[in-house]
Order: sequence, then C-alpha cells, then structure tokens
Amino acid sequence: MGKEIERKFLVDKAKWETFKKDLKAEKVQMIQAYIGRTALQTSPVRIKSKAGKESAYFTIKGNTKGITRSEFEYEIPVADAKAMIAEFCSKHIDKVRFTFDFQGTTWEVDEFTSPKAGLILAEVELKTENEEVEYPDFITQDVSTDPQYFNVNML
Repeated sequence: MGKEIERKFLVDKAKWETFKKDLKAEKVQMIQAYIGRTALQTSPVRIKSKAGKESAYFTIKGNTKGITRSEFEYEIPVADAKAMIAEFCSKHIDKVRFTFDFQGTTWEVDEFTSPKAGLILAEVELKTENEEVEYPDFITQDVSTDPQYFNVNML
C-alpha cells in the first residue's frame, strides 16, 4: 500500500522570488481536478505540461491522519484525463510546480494561478512523520493539518 507523509508550508513570496532566481528546478504547469470526494478519500486527476510534453495521472488519496495518508497514483492517457475533467469536474486548479533539491531533500513549491491566484505553498514528502529536514528561508508557517490548504478544499 502506498503512503504519503507530507508537510505543507506557507511561503514568504519575496524570499521565494529571491531564492528561485538562481534555482535549477523542474518547472511544470499543472491542471488538477477532483472526480471524487468522500469523507474517506479524494480522487484527483492531474495533467502536467513540461516543455510542450503532457502527462496525466489519476490518484486515490485516503483520509489524512496527522500528516500521513494512503496514496495510489497511476499514469493514464492524457486524452482520458482531459475527458474525465470535462465530464466530471466543474472546477479545477491551475498552478505551476517547481521541484528541486534542498539540503538533500526534494521540495515542491506550487504557485497557484487559479482559483487562489497568488497563493504559494511548499511541500516536502518525508519517510516518517518525525523526520527532521532543513527548511529553506522562504518557509513561514506549517499548514500541514489546516484543511483550508488542502487542494481539494480550494475549489
């Protein structure tokens, strides 16, 4: 069974802008929508665009307990993802994701363009809930357990 252990943080925009100037990061445009949501799980569909190439993923995420949840992710045809979003989703999230290494840990920073234009969140996946990592200086507040910052609640 797949597990996701993730911390999520608010970002100081000015410090992030300075940090990313010289950053060698993977930059990906993302569309994310939810075709299913219950009290026990969410089912996002994502389309990622990088350098003109698209890929798509369907994920089933279990209910979060602390900062841990079950996660199963599958690559699917882009045409299927587009059809699923068109058929089942009235709203979606647009964001740009930057992925990079900092002090031996992979970080993802999402810059939201809609519906929460201007919001910037940083995420780090951990091996255990108690794993210690070094934080970049643009990290401000841990919002890992604040439901308003779960992507599914932004729609």
